[in-house]
Amino acid sequence: MAPPPCSEPLTVTAAHVRGLDLSPLAPLAAMAPAALLTDAAGLAIGFDWPRDPDDPRELSEIPELRLWSLRADALHPWLPLVLERSDGQLTRHVAMLLPHGFSRSEGIRFAPESLELWITHRLFLLDHWATAAGLECRANLGQMAAVLGYELDPGFWSAIP
Repeated sequence: MAPPPCSEPLTVTAAHVRGLDLSPLAPLAAMAPAALLTDAAGLAIGFDWPRDPDDPRELSEIPELRLWSLRADALHPWLPLVLERSDGQLTRHVAMLLPHGFSRSEGIRFAPESLELWITHRLFLLDHWATAAGLECRANLGQMAAVLGYELDPGFWSAIP
C-alpha cells in the first residue's frame, strides 16, 4: 500500500526563487529519512511565479525556476523520491535538471544519455542514503525510474554490495 500523499502542496514564491531560498523545504529537510518517505510522500511543489499570459514556455523552460530547482536538488537529493508521480511532479522536477524536449502531443522527452546518467547516479545515491538510515527503498527507486521512462536492468541491484 502506498503512503498517503502530503496533504498540503508546498508553494515556492518568486521571492524564494530570486533569492535561491530553500526555506520552503526546511520542514522536510528536518525530518528523519523514514518519516520523510512516509509523511512527505506525494509532495507537490507549486511555483508562484509571475508570467505573461502569452508566455508559451513550460515551467521547466524558465531559467530562474531551473536554477532554484537545481539548488534544491543538490542540497536535498531525496526530493525526487518523495515527489508526487502520478500528476507529473517528478517528471517536471527532472525536466528542471536535464536537457529535454517538449511537444504538446508527446509531452516531455528527455535526452536518453542524460536521463540514464542522472537515474543511475540518483539510484546509487538514494540507495546509499536509505541503507545508511536502515531503510530499504529499492522497489520505490525502481518505480521512480519507471515513471521517468527508464527501465532498470533486472541485475542492476545485484552488482551493488
